Amino acid sequence: MMLPADDELACEDNIPMETEQHKLQMELLIDSLRLWLDKLPNGYVGGNMFVHYLTPSGHKAFKGPDVIVVLDVPKGLRDNWVVWKEGKGPDVVIELLSKSTANEDKKNKKEVYRNQLFVKEYFWFDPKKPVDFAGFVLQHGIYEPLPFDDRERLISQQLGLALVPWKGFYKNADTTWLRWETLEGILLPTPEEASQQRAERLAEKLHLLGINPEKI
Repeated sequence: MMLPADDELACEDNIPMETEQHKLQMELLIDSLRLWLDKLPNGYVGGNMFVHYLTPSGHKAFKGPDVIVVLDVPKGLRDNWVVWKEGKGPDVVIELLSKSTANEDKKNKKEVYRNQLFVKEYFWFDPKKPVDFAGFVLQHGIYEPLPFDDRERLISQQLGLALVPWKGFYKNADTTWLRWETLEGILLPTPEEASQQRAERLAEKLHLLGINPEKI
């Protein structure tokens, strides 16, 4: 079978995300996890991109997850994710629900992720209705619901991290965001938070040396 060249594959559908909050939520999940992945030798996180795959009958198809995480693959930029080229599909997928997508995300996409892409862990979260938050792990061809831990978190065994609804400010918006955190309960910082943390550590070291950082 002749597979299409990369430049023949769709990269975007020109359909914007549902709301600015959905866009920011996607960026929050991706940017903080990318910093975490930077410390590992390989791995990829991306979002709002097409995942191209072959159906059991050999037909080309694609889905557009909001967030994908793929382990044990080279780092680098991609315009889309091509399963037959990369050798595997996503290990973790997160969909951000909305009124217009919730039914598709909970039914058709879930079925494709389970039966055709074999996504090991699938999560969904509604930024406008944070209680609509669920996760599933693929076991023997079936998506089993993930239980919440005693901190109301869902644990990704693939990543060794937790997903937790977090009330606070991000990009000057005060609402409930879905965030990654370590199993010990430490939030994965955004690039801005990481920069602030580095500045605070440097200021603390300077104070210990008797230097006022504000006068440098």
